[in-house]
Amino acid sequence: MSAVDPFLLGLFREELTTHAQTLTEGLLALEKDGAPSDPAVTEPLMRAAHSIKGASRVVDLGAVSRVAHAMEDVLLSMGKGQQPAFSGLIDQMLGALDWMVTLGDAEGNELEQRLERSESEADAWVEKIREAAASGSPGPTGNPEVEPVLVTEPLRTDRIPESPSIGQPKTILEPEQERPARSETEKNRVESPLENDASIRISAENLNQMLAHSANLLLEARRLENLVQSALRVPRRLRALGGVRGILFSASSDNDLELAGELTELAGIIEQRDEQLAALSIRLNFLSERLHELVLKGRLRPFSEGIQGYPRMIRDLARDLGKKVDFTVLGAATLIDRDILLRLDAPLNHLLRNALDHGIEAGPERETLGKTPVARLVLEARHLNGRLQITIQDDGRGIDAEGLRRKIVERGLITEDLSRNLEGQELFAFLFLPGLSTREEVSEISGRGFGLDIVQTMVHACSGSVRVFSEPGEGTRFELYLPVTRSVVRCLRVALGESGFALPLSRVDRAIRLAPDRVEMLDGMAFFHSDQGNVALVSGRKLFGMEEMKVPPEVLSLVLFSQDGRQYALEVDALVAEMDLVVRPLDPRLGKVAHFSAVAIEADGRPILIIDVDDLIRSIDRLAGEGHPQSKARTAPARNALKQVLVVDDSLTVREVERKLLQNAGYEVELAVDGVDGWNQLTQARFDLVVTDVDMPRMNGIDLVRKIKQDARYRDLPVIIVSYKDREEDKLLGMQAGADYYLTKSSFHDSSLLRAVSDLIGAAGGEE
Repeated sequence: MSAVDPFLLGLFREELTTHAQTLTEGLLALEKDGAPSDPAVTEPLMRAAHSIKGASRVVDLGAVSRVAHAMEDVLLSMGKGQQPAFSGLIDQMLGALDWMVTLGDAEGNELEQRLERSESEADAWVEKIREAAASGSPGPTGNPEVEPVLVTEPLRTDRIPESPSIGQPKTILEPEQERPARSETEKNRVESPLENDASIRISAENLNQMLAHSANLLLEARRLENLVQSALRVPRRLRALGGVRGILFSASSDNDLELAGELTELAGIIEQRDEQLAALSIRLNFLSERLHELVLKGRLRPFSEGIQGYPRMIRDLARDLGKKVDFTVLGAATLIDRDILLRLDAPLNHLLRNALDHGIEAGPERETLGKTPVARLVLEARHLNGRLQITIQDDGRGIDAEGLRRKIVERGLITEDLSRNLEGQELFAFLFLPGLSTREEVSEISGRGFGLDIVQTMVHACSGSVRVFSEPGEGTRFELYLPVTRSVVRCLRVALGESGFALPLSRVDRAIRLAPDRVEMLDGMAFFHSDQGNVALVSGRKLFGMEEMKVPPEVLSLVLFSQDGRQYALEVDALVAEMDLVVRPLDPRLGKVAHFSAVAIEADGRPILIIDVDDLIRSIDRLAGEGHPQSKARTAPARNALKQVLVVDDSLTVREVERKLLQNAGYEVELAVDGVDGWNQLTQARFDLVVTDVDMPRMNGIDLVRKIKQDARYRDLPVIIVSYKDREEDKLLGMQAGADYYLTKSSFHDSSLLRAVSDLIGAAGGEE
């Protein structure tokens, strides 16, 4: 066989990838429908096979061309209603498609070896396809008794059916508009919203530069708009000045009257130019906004692009396991940052395989339990409160909570007494530990206990979080929360002193004005009653360390937000307006600035700080626990004062255990709920020691240790890592970050933690 041109082969690979995806999706849909009655259903698949046939001939891959031709013949018969689309035939066609893709992806010596075998392999695949088509037998080649049901509905906007037993959050939705009915095959196909778009390659760095420049252009266009508004006042003042001068000097010389006329004429000329300038400013604003939106969309890709192989994977795996699965994809058109989309592949792949192997029961077992023989597996992507939420939910057997407790006690991660107090998220957090699995047997699919650790590592690397909900016999739901890259954010602008602040509108429930006499006090914390219950109230001036207003306001201006069912209100000086802000990250040299996540520039050049609502909530919760309405600025402890220890852990149970252990030893303890909260407290007070967990949302313990050791102010501050991760590589990573001790959480119920603390900072009272 003659050598294949590398350039043409590269083009062929790209074309083959597109057509192979079309064929895979279409064949899976045909398998569900059986014999299609509408030839239009098979026409896109015939075109794809025909295109592969033609392109492979150009590249001189005759073997691929012959297999594609055989597939085209079968699809033609299906379109005429002469050929049923049963599983055995679909298996052979999908296998042939995999062979084409593998051959096209080969390079170098591997390509030469595959080309040598390609003719004989092509003959074999053509024979298999024709034999399967001729047999007409509907039985699949894998497990004849199982034919999984696959439903993928990517363009639906409805949500996962609410299941109160596993804590499905309530969502307020607009009524769904009526849509024309679609054929079953059309409905089940995973469509790509951009499948007809032509594409070009561009480096991520160039795209980022374009995004930055378009954002700057948008900002300059808005500044010009403000200048134009100011300029429009000039001709009015000139006219007024000319009129006044004409009145004052009406009886004087002709020169004065002539000057008044010239001022009026000049005002007319300037007004005409200002109108042209205003029109230009409006046009520039419009074009810059359109440009920025288009460049921004360049970084965002539909969720469907990252999940194209999942329906095929679920189909094959379900058949191997002897299970029937109704697989539904919701929100395939949801736009996601391309970097996050790439990182999502491995975590989602594992969670879906885990659901099939661990969670979903086989058909006979489901019928015994009174369930439908076809299990439900749902994958959904949506934007929620300014973040990306990815949900994987099944209606299987759920997580064995007691089995999980038994496993973590057997591994010595926690005492049996303490394990009985763990519920919900705190218990399920152990699932993400490396090497921990609730399965007794190990299979090729799962059972080694390292997959969920990979899921959590990826999510934390993207500054996200994972939550697990499960009920025995009802099913399991994994929720991944990740950031959505957006450089222009709709915000609520508020006033506090002389500075400018804004809150992302996606995190704001509402903004109200309230009479001061409605505010009550309880244990040093302010709150008021609303139609949704009690709302905790905190002063923005106090929280941000600003002076109080000299004259108390007659009406309080409040911004309300919520999290996990709790209501909060931030008091500000004034509610200014809603506006779109070009948001930029804070300079990394500043580190994490407490309560703020980004900065924007107003049209007049003044900076606006974007408030980090999650950080704000954690500070309010901490202040509520301390029983006073504002943070304390503690001074340095006296020589013989109690030693100050900061405990950083996202588990309430672990925080309390460590706090009691240290306080009983005489140390004064402050608590932080994650790395960001810990860093914020560290910058506001003095501590003698930090004890931190590793796996935490927003900022993990390793990053916190690095941040502490890289800051000249805290370089000598001792740090102890207490983690469930007990592998040598985990310990090495912690020590390389700068930790002084690395302990496992199975040690803090004995004297190991106290010995480590005493070694680093001495006894609690200050004696060495």
